[in-house]
Amino acid sequence: MAAEAQPLLGQDRGGGQAHSGADQELCIDQAVVFIEDAIKYRSIYHRLDAGSLWLYRWYYSNMCQRVLGFTIFLILALAFVEVPSSFTRTADVRYRSQPWQPPCGLTETIEALCLLVFLADLSVKGYLVGQAQLQQNLWLLAYFVVLVVSVVDWIVSLSLNCEESLRVRRLLRPFFLLQNSSMMKKTLKCIRWSLPEMASVGLLLTIHLCVFTVIGMLLFTIGEKDEAQNKERLTYFQNLPEALTSLLVLLTTSNNPDVMIPAYTQNRAYALFFIIFTLIGSLFLMNLLTAIIYNQFRGYLMKSLQTSLFRRRLGARAAYEVLTLRAGPNGATSELVGVNPENFLRVLQKTQLNKIHKQAIMQKVHSYEGRPILADEFQKLFDEVDKGVVKERPPKPQYQSPFLQTAQFIFSHRYFDYLGNLIALGNLLSICVFLVLDSNLLPGERNDFVLGILNYIFVLYYLLELLFKVFALGLRGYLSYHCNVFDGLLTIILLVLEISTLAVYRLPHPGWKPEQYGPLSLWDMTRLVNILIVIRFLRIIPSIKPTAVVASTILGLIQNLRAFGGILVVVYYVFAMIGINLFRGVIVPPGNSSLVPDNSSAPCGSFEQLGYWPNNFDDFAAALITLWDVMVVNNWQVILEAYKHYSGPWSMVYFVLWWLVSSVIWINLFLALLLENFLNRWDPQSYKQLLVGTKQITYEMSVELMFRDILEEPKEEELMEKLHKHPHLHLCR
Repeated sequence: MAAEAQPLLGQDRGGGQAHSGADQELCIDQAVVFIEDAIKYRSIYHRLDAGSLWLYRWYYSNMCQRVLGFTIFLILALAFVEVPSSFTRTADVRYRSQPWQPPCGLTETIEALCLLVFLADLSVKGYLVGQAQLQQNLWLLAYFVVLVVSVVDWIVSLSLNCEESLRVRRLLRPFFLLQNSSMMKKTLKCIRWSLPEMASVGLLLTIHLCVFTVIGMLLFTIGEKDEAQNKERLTYFQNLPEALTSLLVLLTTSNNPDVMIPAYTQNRAYALFFIIFTLIGSLFLMNLLTAIIYNQFRGYLMKSLQTSLFRRRLGARAAYEVLTLRAGPNGATSELVGVNPENFLRVLQKTQLNKIHKQAIMQKVHSYEGRPILADEFQKLFDEVDKGVVKERPPKPQYQSPFLQTAQFIFSHRYFDYLGNLIALGNLLSICVFLVLDSNLLPGERNDFVLGILNYIFVLYYLLELLFKVFALGLRGYLSYHCNVFDGLLTIILLVLEISTLAVYRLPHPGWKPEQYGPLSLWDMTRLVNILIVIRFLRIIPSIKPTAVVASTILGLIQNLRAFGGILVVVYYVFAMIGINLFRGVIVPPGNSSLVPDNSSAPCGSFEQLGYWPNNFDDFAAALITLWDVMVVNNWQVILEAYKHYSGPWSMVYFVLWWLVSSVIWINLFLALLLENFLNRWDPQSYKQLLVGTKQITYEMSVELMFRDILEEPKEEELMEKLHKHPHLHLCR
């Protein structure tokens, strides 16, 4: 008796009986979702009934995800508009005007709409994963708690007419960014794994600081006749907190050699104390911290890729199971034979996938000539998805005239690009020459005649170069190169600016100093043109192969570093909000407080004498810049001393904690991940290869495909074990 082939159901519907058309369509829809989960490395643990599948695909559609992403951006950006508003020209407390403050209810209405979107997001996620999974998912439970606290705080804010001193929900807003990114969640998990090792080095640093603080207090004692020793003690070792702070800042080398000079002036031997402290702390322990973090993160990329590969294989295997055929006599035990290519092509047509990738997979399916696709073959089909396709350049225009053919050859040759780079270099050098010659002259004293003429000549050449390349390559061919798009866009902007200058200020001539017309003076127009010319010089990067490889590698790293960038945004946001609540209004302009000395009477190197007035926490934008200045640790002791003076010694806790989180932990984590990614991606020889099955297409390997040979393929038993644990998928075997 001929074998009868049937598709397995995604859900158990009773043995080997024939399935209805609705059941078969459900299998197709389940396979579509599983494949999309595999492509996007998503979890497959969600509901699989027809209504839930429609809702799931709608939720992960581009429109819904963009709305959710925009909502997260909007609620985070409210910090710039809310009281205290950042809408002022300057953050300097001496010159800042009264900012526009939104009326009560305006930002609260926008925030309420955002919270409604998040509530809908949580409801959909909770429904799709099911109650059992929801109770085990700590991120979704935390999502619920954050929403409840935010709504309660929002109601309290309105009831107090928006005049409450503390808004707790502002501190919770970064959570919405965290919970929406699986990569950021993985990064947080890796940071948590690294904390014990970082704590051990932190303990060593603490012991190092305490020991040298006590030794310093004993060395630089008051009571001796030596004036320099007294000065050292009174300035940097007056008491235990002062000494600890001085050495903590020295650990970052920010106050070196200032902290050493008073004692070193009196006796050379005192320099050994500070040199030994710096060698042990800055050069040994801090670099040891970097080494430990790098060691922890050395396998971070591979672990992440291994997890992604497992999700890819699990999703593909789930699709295989719901599409697979069974062969056997009626009533006998069925035997698995594979996936019908026609059924898989139906699934592929409904799957949201890049057109080029879809065509490549279809070509592979057609190569099986109608026979069932086996499990290993089915898995390998999706390796095509990791190939970032780059189409071949459009063909050049065909010219009949020998003269035009010769011109086309010349203008499309790489030496013509080299000539353009040489001209751009000459343009840049001419700007540098005039910057040096006119460095000591005021704008009214400059003679812009020569520079104006040169700019006209260079921009005219850039225009001719653009036209010649379009002639040689064709418009589509010209636009197929990213460097040409960059070059052409800047050339058009330069041309518009030069024509505008010519129309307003006429042709340049000796002694050319026309009066200003409109919002931009001649000098402003010239500066803008020169800035664009300098930016245009970056076109030289693709022409230098080593530089081009490094630049492309760095651009490729940005994707893998986005999660760390998101973590940094979260940390900055939380600390900025805390800083606003702690230090808003603490820094006041001179003359408004007895604590604030005039600039002329302020000590040299102090906050007031250096004019650090914009470094405050009076609004969100100013708080971000202040935190950045502290993170860079250049002169950060000035900010520490100022806030200690104006708000009290407890402020040191805030700034030292920020230094630990940003400069010590985050910067070292960033460096470790950067090294890991860069060392693993640095393979220029295998960066581009030919796409299997096609001759007109090349691809750039993704990081997943690049290390596919290194990664361990999941075993079939592991995949099937995971599938049998799926709460909504019941296989027939």
